[in-house]
Amino acid sequence: MNPLTGTRLRERRITLGLRQGQVAADAGISASYLNLIEYNRRAVAGDVLARLAGVLDLDPAALTGAAEAALADDLRSAAAAVGQDGADAPALLARFPDWAAVLVAQSARVTGLERAVAALNDRLNHDPHLSQALHEVLSAATSVRATAEILAETEDIDPDWRARFHHNLDVDSARLSLGAEALVAYLDTAGQAELGAVTPQDEVEGWLASRGWRLEEAEAGGVDAGGIAALASGAARALAAEVAAMAVADARAMPLGAMQVALDDLGTDPVAIAARFGGDVIAACRRIAGLTAAGLVICDGAGAMTYRRPLPGFSLPRAGAGCALWPLYAALGRAMWPMEAVAEMVGQPPQRFLLRAYCQTRVVGGFGGVELRQAAMLILPAPAGVAATLAIGPTCRICVREGCVGRREPSILTG
Repeated sequence: MNPLTGTRLRERRITLGLRQGQVAADAGISASYLNLIEYNRRAVAGDVLARLAGVLDLDPAALTGAAEAALADDLRSAAAAVGQDGADAPALLARFPDWAAVLVAQSARVTGLERAVAALNDRLNHDPHLSQALHEVLSAATSVRATAEILAETEDIDPDWRARFHHNLDVDSARLSLGAEALVAYLDTAGQAELGAVTPQDEVEGWLASRGWRLEEAEAGGVDAGGIAALASGAARALAAEVAAMAVADARAMPLGAMQVALDDLGTDPVAIAARFGGDVIAACRRIAGLTAAGLVICDGAGAMTYRRPLPGFSLPRAGAGCALWPLYAALGRAMWPMEAVAEMVGQPPQRFLLRAYCQTRVVGGFGGVELRQAAMLILPAPAGVAATLAIGPTCRICVREGCVGRREPSILTG
């Protein structure tokens, strides 16, 4: 039972205009018992919870709060963005779920707009391509202006020279038009401020999410060129092309039919699946995540998350590093060694996950070259009845777990 289950029941009953005694009678319990439940003084679960949910026309899952853990984290992040602690986020979510969703959406949009402005500012200050585009527009405008002044202020111009000036005016005005169009298109790429389309990685993940995180045409060796071309920025198109190429290679190395048999035989063990197909473990992780409901995070040697497929209840930060206790980061220090943990993610209520992490290395340039590391972590629902061995959070800033040995900064929620 969620601590605010009773509050949800009371708010729903009042909204429907029902009396406490009437609801209690319809649910087959006493009015005094319902009163204790509504004020969160008695736990309710199982058949009683199901009957109350039926009387109030509610989904029982909505009363447990499990589906709202991620939204509560987003509410706390929204509060933190304006300097508030967000301690009342669960209560707000319980009483006004629609308004809570509006606040989260507005906060995300504000954050997106701020990031877009920062991207534009960075381009204005540091982008050589933008400087070149501006120079081209200004040069063409200056040339058009000079030619127009000559034609306007000189009364008797030789016809041949006048024709030349008219030709130059036509050419320079075309340059100006094309340059202005290119500049607007270039700036518009940086101004994609819709949620999920601010950075190239956001664009690609939004594109993948819209397809259910699976590129079905990869099974036949194809690439969704149309979908990739529709992405706003060139960087996003390049990243999406890489993702599509990897999906095609993974499907070729681990064909769909054989992969489904392997999943039946071996489960979601990426090391065992990679061994069966003679491939690498991170490719097996990508394949498992593409064919099941597993979440997946991939990071480079610096710990930067380059791929984020979320799983409900497991919060992934949109920016910055995740929890230092995730096996993902421990795997970076133990290359080629599989790491597994049953972890409890902080939240209301806490949720348990089976995390499987693996790190691979490759050397670019032979002996004396550069070693590059990449780690992946599959996020799976924890098996029933298995106790958690690791306590984790989403990221320190919004994690309320006290006494955490991996904390790198104080939580804004606890002061």
